[in-house]
Amino acid sequence: MGNKVKSLGLIGLGMVAGITASLQFSASAQKAGGLPSPLPLEELRQLSDVFGLIKSDYVETVDDKKLLTEAISGMVASLDPHSVYLDKKAFRDMREAVAGKFVGIGIEVAMEDGYIKVVSPIEDSPAFKAGIKAGDLITRIDGAAIKGLNLDEAVKKMRGEPHSKVLLNITRKELDKPLTLSIVREEIRVQSVKAKIVEPGYGWLRIAQFQEPTVEDMAKKLAALYAQEPHLKGLVLDLRNDPGGVVPGAIGVAAAFLPKDAVIVSTNGQLATSKETFYGRREFYAPNKGADPLAKLPAALKDVPMVVLVNAGSASASEIVAGALQDYKRAIIMGSQTFGKGSVQTLRQLTPDTAVKLTTARYYTPHNRSIQAKGIVPDLLVDETADGDGMNGLRVREADLVKHLNNDDDKGAAAPAKAAGNDELEEEQRLAALARKQKPFEFGAKDDFQLAQALNHFKGLPLKLAKAETAAPAVAAETKLDGKASAKPASAAAAKAKAEVEAKPADKLQPPKK
Repeated sequence: MGNKVKSLGLIGLGMVAGITASLQFSASAQKAGGLPSPLPLEELRQLSDVFGLIKSDYVETVDDKKLLTEAISGMVASLDPHSVYLDKKAFRDMREAVAGKFVGIGIEVAMEDGYIKVVSPIEDSPAFKAGIKAGDLITRIDGAAIKGLNLDEAVKKMRGEPHSKVLLNITRKELDKPLTLSIVREEIRVQSVKAKIVEPGYGWLRIAQFQEPTVEDMAKKLAALYAQEPHLKGLVLDLRNDPGGVVPGAIGVAAAFLPKDAVIVSTNGQLATSKETFYGRREFYAPNKGADPLAKLPAALKDVPMVVLVNAGSASASEIVAGALQDYKRAIIMGSQTFGKGSVQTLRQLTPDTAVKLTTARYYTPHNRSIQAKGIVPDLLVDETADGDGMNGLRVREADLVKHLNNDDDKGAAAPAKAAGNDELEEEQRLAALARKQKPFEFGAKDDFQLAQALNHFKGLPLKLAKAETAAPAVAAETKLDGKASAKPASAAAAKAKAEVEAKPADKLQPPKK
């Protein structure tokens, strides 16, 4: 596809983006990997020459630090979409996001007709207390019009220092005049885990992002679910629009539902330290902490029927969880094919305030499937709404990104990007028009179409599968997965992925002997 529509953003969860220190790391990394290589002196001489030309001949004086910082940033960014140089602000933002907290006003937003539309205020946040409501349009920030700004630029304007004020102009449908609200920025703690009983006997567990507190928060939510409903007949794990986060969080979430010491994910890269296998053990999901957060979970969690909901916004750590549960046949994966971000980024700190986030390995599911640029294909393909896939059909996936890392199962170089043909452009325009008509809905709400299909699956009722896949009758027959009934895959792609999983030898799942 050509241009894609960017859906949701969370205030404060910014993207995170140095030279002498990086060269030192590069040399040590080559040595550690057994790949000694002399520095390319001719190319380094050219770099020095270009630096000198800019300093002497450029129309304006350029700061040395700016030139070198931009050179480092460009060098790292040329590798792949996820390798990035982190300056002081970006490094701070990244640490805040991982910790699940940031400074802002606390609203989830989307773009609509050039303005910022509030999808929902975070409960007890400054925005919530100021009276901002879902559906409000933000038209000005600190008196400046935001028409024409992209979502990231608008989000940055609403962030700032703790206890500082931001002035928002709000348009609300039921009001004749716009509102002007002065809101004091505060530290916001993002609630990464939600859970509730959606129907008697059926639970819903949503993970919006994998953060440091996620495993502990999940354990508390699950304990509360079982206290309310001791005999769950089905559990929906909702990973839609979960962009990933910290890997220990993903390991802990998967471990809660899988056998003890099960392989959750493995990695492979150039360095010896990047060739690792991660198990469902406390040391992998709760290192350097006290009690095991999963120790007191109900034993029934290991056997409760499960559906995992995913979409094109499910990436990285959420794909690790979905892939592990699919490989072990522990859950039915339902929704749309995931993003395909199956690469490992390692943080190499350069100074106390700067770092490089560098891609160092690829992720593999327990059955040794590479996630990179392919993602996880659901067992049951289900559209986002009853009318189609809506915004999901417009989202960018890993394979759409320029310079994306190939899936190592693919032989040869990636095919060059091609311009979209008329048919593709027409389809994109149709999807965009459909998405504009659709109202943002809350995951887990009564009008959540995919959640409704998950509940139908538990009850043995017919499902409404993706329209593109309706050549085969929806859930016309059943197959047994580990003694449990489940629907057949909804498409040839899902069937092929499922066959590949089942063809892998079981010994891949066993921990190596020590």
